[in-house]
Formats: sequence, C-alpha cells, structure tokens
Amino acid sequence: MAGDFLGTRLGDDLSKHFPEDTALKYNLLPSVRAAAALHNGDSAKALAALATTPYELGQTVQQVTFVLYPAYLRGEAYLAARQGKAAAAEFQKVIDHPGLVQNESIGALANLQLGRAYALQGDTTMARAAYQDFLTLWKDADPDIPILKQAKAEYAKLQ
Repeated sequence: MAGDFLGTRLGDDLSKHFPEDTALKYNLLPSVRAAAALHNGDSAKALAALATTPYELGQTVQQVTFVLYPAYLRGEAYLAARQGKAAAAEFQKVIDHPGLVQNESIGALANLQLGRAYALQGDTTMARAAYQDFLTLWKDADPDIPILKQAKAEYAKLQ
C-alpha cells in the first residue's frame, strides 16, 4: 500500500502545483499512478491510469524524455494480467521509437519484456530473438546484475 499512497500523494501534489502542465497531466502523472498500482499488484488499476495518455509519442523540449513510459508501463500491466499479445504491442512501440526513448533504461528493458510477452504467448522463436536482442545490448554489463541474471535464466529455459 505504500506505493499506492506515495503515487497518490505525489500525483495530487504535482497536480495541485502544476494544473496546466500538459506533459505532467497526460504522461508523467498517469505513469506514476500506474507504477504505484503495479507495485501493489493491481494491473487493472495500472491500465486504467494509463488510459489517459494521448501524447505518449510526442516529444517535449526536456533534455530527458519520459514520453514512452506509459507504453512501457502499460506493457508491464498487460504482462501482469497475462495478456501477452497486448503486452508485446506496447513493448514493440518502445523499441520502434529509439529517438524518443533516447538513453532511458526502458529502451533496453523493452526487449526483455517483449521476450517475456512472446514466451507468454507460446511463441518461443520470437521470444528467443527478443531475449537475444536484450542480451546483446547488455553484453558488457556486470554479470551480477539481478535483471541480467534473471534474463539469462529465462532465455536458457527457452532453448
């Protein structure tokens, strides 16, 4: 419940201080609320929070861009709801727009999540390809990073 409380409190505070900020209202706040819902295991609430993100492919003038976080989090929510096809479409959206993702971690992680979505659908050929893309991107990473170890273990099960 702490994640939900923090997401609600943070969102309410930001809304109060910046009521006219379009990027905040239609991108960042839904992402914060969805992340809090996912933290609490509520994929339906996460998907509901992300239903109001009409500008997720829009670029802002900010140095760091968070425009595709709604798509990434929506993909995570679909994975949690065991809807592999819908999850794959969201993660593919992230992968298809590297210029919007820039150097955000979701760019690489979308490949891993895409592999998980295909595995959920039973498509091992596509799952292996997505896992390989992720592992190629992370080939020089510290081998003790938990997400990398987990990805390698999941990939090995697909062989």
